[in-house]
Amino acid sequence: MPETLPDHPPMAARPSTPRQRLRYTRVLESAGGFARKGLESVDLAEISEKSGVPLGTLYRYFPSPTHLMLSLYRQQLDELQTRARTSAASFGGRALTGVVMEIFHMRVMQPAVEQCLTRSVYLKELDTTALLQEIDALSEKAVAAASEDAVAARVLLLTVTGLVQSVRNRRLSLFEAEEDLKKACTLLAPPAPNSRAAHRFA
Repeated sequence: MPETLPDHPPMAARPSTPRQRLRYTRVLESAGGFARKGLESVDLAEISEKSGVPLGTLYRYFPSPTHLMLSLYRQQLDELQTRARTSAASFGGRALTGVVMEIFHMRVMQPAVEQCLTRSVYLKELDTTALLQEIDALSEKAVAAASEDAVAARVLLLTVTGLVQSVRNRRLSLFEAEEDLKKACTLLAPPAPNSRAAHRFA
């Protein structure tokens, strides 16, 4: 059933002061271990204790486990997008496979994050909707930087979603899904520079 989170207080914006940014980062680092379990195992009080951040502060930025898991994934995509811009220039089509496979593995290996992505929906004026929109935009930018094609990026991300669900439902093995994803990336990879030149002068 989609999670709409109607009863949670608004989520505060990401902090701007160095001290609060450090606390925010510590919470996300502590949350990483919980992401590898199910969403029901995400205990905000325990994460508060592990990170050394007061529970009231944690709730201000992450009113629910769903907010926390989506924020963690947003942070991971922020970091991936930075790496993707660099690798796309150096590795061409191989960079595309690397970026898409990293997104796939983040989702497969973090069941709590995946549950949030599949259960949460776009609803007007919800902060989880804003988080999902950021996540979608970051994912598309990271893949588009490597594919050089926004449509190809969306197709590959939809492929990732389907393959993650197939692995979680045991319809495909992890190996089979990885091979399928590599093939999809090969089909949609940008042409090599030499092939572009050949095409121009053909």
